Amino acid sequence: MGTFSRQERLHEAAIGDRTDLRSGAVQAGVRRLVRESWQRSLSLRLDPLTAQAAPTLAADELNRLRARNPLAGVLPVINTLLVRHAAEFGLIVAVADETGRLLWIDGDSSVRTRAEDMHFVVGADWSEARVGTSAPGTALALNHGIQIQRAEHFSQLAHPFSCTAVPIHDPVTGAVLGVIDITGGDAAVAPQTLPLVEAAVAALEAELRIQSLSAPRPSPARPSGFTAPGILLTVLGTEHGALHGAPSTDRHSTDRHSVGLSPRHAEILLLLAWHRQGLSADRLASLLSDEQPHAVENLRAEMVRLRRALAVSHPQLRIGSRPYRLETDVDTDAGRVLRLLGRGAHRMALAAYRGTVLPGSAAPGVAEIRAEVSQRLRQTLLSDASVEVLLDYAGTEEAAWDSEVWRACLQLLPARSPQRAAVVASLARIEAELSA
Repeated sequence: MGTFSRQERLHEAAIGDRTDLRSGAVQAGVRRLVRESWQRSLSLRLDPLTAQAAPTLAADELNRLRARNPLAGVLPVINTLLVRHAAEFGLIVAVADETGRLLWIDGDSSVRTRAEDMHFVVGADWSEARVGTSAPGTALALNHGIQIQRAEHFSQLAHPFSCTAVPIHDPVTGAVLGVIDITGGDAAVAPQTLPLVEAAVAALEAELRIQSLSAPRPSPARPSGFTAPGILLTVLGTEHGALHGAPSTDRHSTDRHSVGLSPRHAEILLLLAWHRQGLSADRLASLLSDEQPHAVENLRAEMVRLRRALAVSHPQLRIGSRPYRLETDVDTDAGRVLRLLGRGAHRMALAAYRGTVLPGSAAPGVAEIRAEVSQRLRQTLLSDASVEVLLDYAGTEEAAWDSEVWRACLQLLPARSPQRAAVVASLARIEAELSA
């Protein structure tokens, strides 16, 4: 039998059957660190079959915890050191506060989706007192880095996963600020993973020390991920677009500040946000218009006007030149829809989709983005969504006359579903319109 099966048997013997943890088999086969954590978990009367994270927090409470947590100020460093590489190895990175509450999660989208089955989600409580033995909770309990492999977890829900976690300390006071966790398959507990996370934590604590010299306050964090841009560009279902973010006069404010954009400025910012590597003047001009004889000259004049407008509303949003590029992280609502689809969060993606991208724009580059988002939404929902979500999509203006969507709904609905009549009527309406 393999190591995994042996671990499962030992877990069942020590916890499932409530055998004495001091038995010879358990003593020989289970690490002391894990045995002692199992004992603490049992003393708290946790059940390995039902132990799971507490319900997630409401959005306002989660945002409040994020805003006041010192680790919000080093999220970009975490992204650079860990998150960018985690997805390549099928891993996710989580940051929890000093109580074990998960505040940020990013990394491989498929692993994130599977981890939701064990309630490893933003806002959940993964302290040892709540879920028993786990890397983030037990690392906080012991105040040092650890690795927990599959069936070493107290909760059976977590047995498909392995994890490595290291606490982060205030470099001035020594107080625990939180914990960094790597979760996934066997790569999460590879020999090099713990030293990697420890090195990342050392870099984070050094960054926190540097920040403490000028006592900066952390910026409000994104709902998920670690790049934490404070600015959102909305382009779905609107002719003009808008920028949302903290007003520049108080970069520490958590209030949302919204400024409408001209159609041309919305197009430029969307194209630069979509093409993060930057665009030459010629390329950007061609994405904006393929008909104007003086497109580049017109673009340069428009960039002067855009920078002047941003200097008033969002001076922290900077646009570089040669090539034109955003020097500030700007998220888009269209990009969020694609990320939600990638995670399999179909209902959330559909709710976030408020219409096509800048529907009044004739810019070729914007038309490409509009088609990409619309087609990705349609194709993903047709292939993977539940019938309830697909019916909601069919009811949108965009899909109301899409016979393929309605036929897919009809195929997915149970034979005796009362909703079939309305679907059949919609298909008949479409057929009648086509034959008219």
